[in-house]
Amino acid sequence: MKSNFKKKALITGISGQDGAYLSEFLLKKGYHVVGGERQNASGSLWRLKELKIENKVEIIPFELLEENNINHVIRTEKFDEIYNLAAQSFVASSYNTPLFTSNVNALGVGRILEAIRHFSPSTRLYQASTSEMYGNTKSKKQNEVTIFEPTSPYAISKLYAHWMVSLYREAYGIFCCSGILFNHESPLRGKEFVTKKIISDLAKVKFNLIPCLKLGNIYSKRDWGYSKDYVEAMWKMLQQKKPDDFVISSGSTHTVKSFVNKAAREFGFELTWKGHGIKEVAFDKKTNKMVVKINKAFFRPTEVNYLFGDSKKANKTLKWSPKTDLNKLIKIMCDYELSKYV
Repeated sequence: MKSNFKKKALITGISGQDGAYLSEFLLKKGYHVVGGERQNASGSLWRLKELKIENKVEIIPFELLEENNINHVIRTEKFDEIYNLAAQSFVASSYNTPLFTSNVNALGVGRILEAIRHFSPSTRLYQASTSEMYGNTKSKKQNEVTIFEPTSPYAISKLYAHWMVSLYREAYGIFCCSGILFNHESPLRGKEFVTKKIISDLAKVKFNLIPCLKLGNIYSKRDWGYSKDYVEAMWKMLQQKKPDDFVISSGSTHTVKSFVNKAAREFGFELTWKGHGIKEVAFDKKTNKMVVKINKAFFRPTEVNYLFGDSKKANKTLKWSPKTDLNKLIKIMCDYELSKYV
């Protein structure tokens, strides 16, 4: 019987930071972990290698744009759990590729839900939703009942998927749920994301490899947590008796400028800021060297100015709370970056 075997989980988007940390987490729980990878993403599993688990995970082709592939994999593999972390996940890029973003992020989830409904109805699905769906909501803190006001093609595509998960849960009784995760970072974060850019470029400034760090809107506020903490919440959602959606957040919010100041201190800079708007710059007090400048090329067409998550429901129901505050997270990321130069 199935109970004599390991649980079997599919992780789509296994090449990303969350996919790598979730793989590590599930392997420790004794799972058979299968990673779904796009066929043209070959060679992108460096994060699994970094965690020394690349030989412990089975990799199979899984393409969110191809219905036949999805149907075949879900019908034949009979997974206990599927974690859909795959997405076109760059907000800025979604303005240039809105149709592709929608096809992957929105319709891709519909394809998975249909495959589960028809071929493997006992499979439990976790869908990676995002705090970007809240857009510029007026709520001081965002929870599971806050109104969504998405402001980018990325956020809109994710909201479609979020509502489809809710629909299939109610209409067909599928165990599917969405984690509305606020920003979560790690040393394994991609260079396209602002936190990794800040830390990577500050290290390059420190070692005189580039003249300065260039940023866009430094006054937007974000709720930043640690990816390694957040993947545990994903797993906990699929272990509940009833499927439900949960906000996962750190419980604090900070400006990009504040993140820069904290990270700069880890590299030995003490910043002082001068000017306003796109002319604002930061200098190192010790050397008077310019460390940060604003570049309008990094501004989005529309900006989410404020995100602050309320994860009381997850605290109570999942018995989950973040273990790593922002200062500790930044230190972890900076130490990792500095290790490349030692």
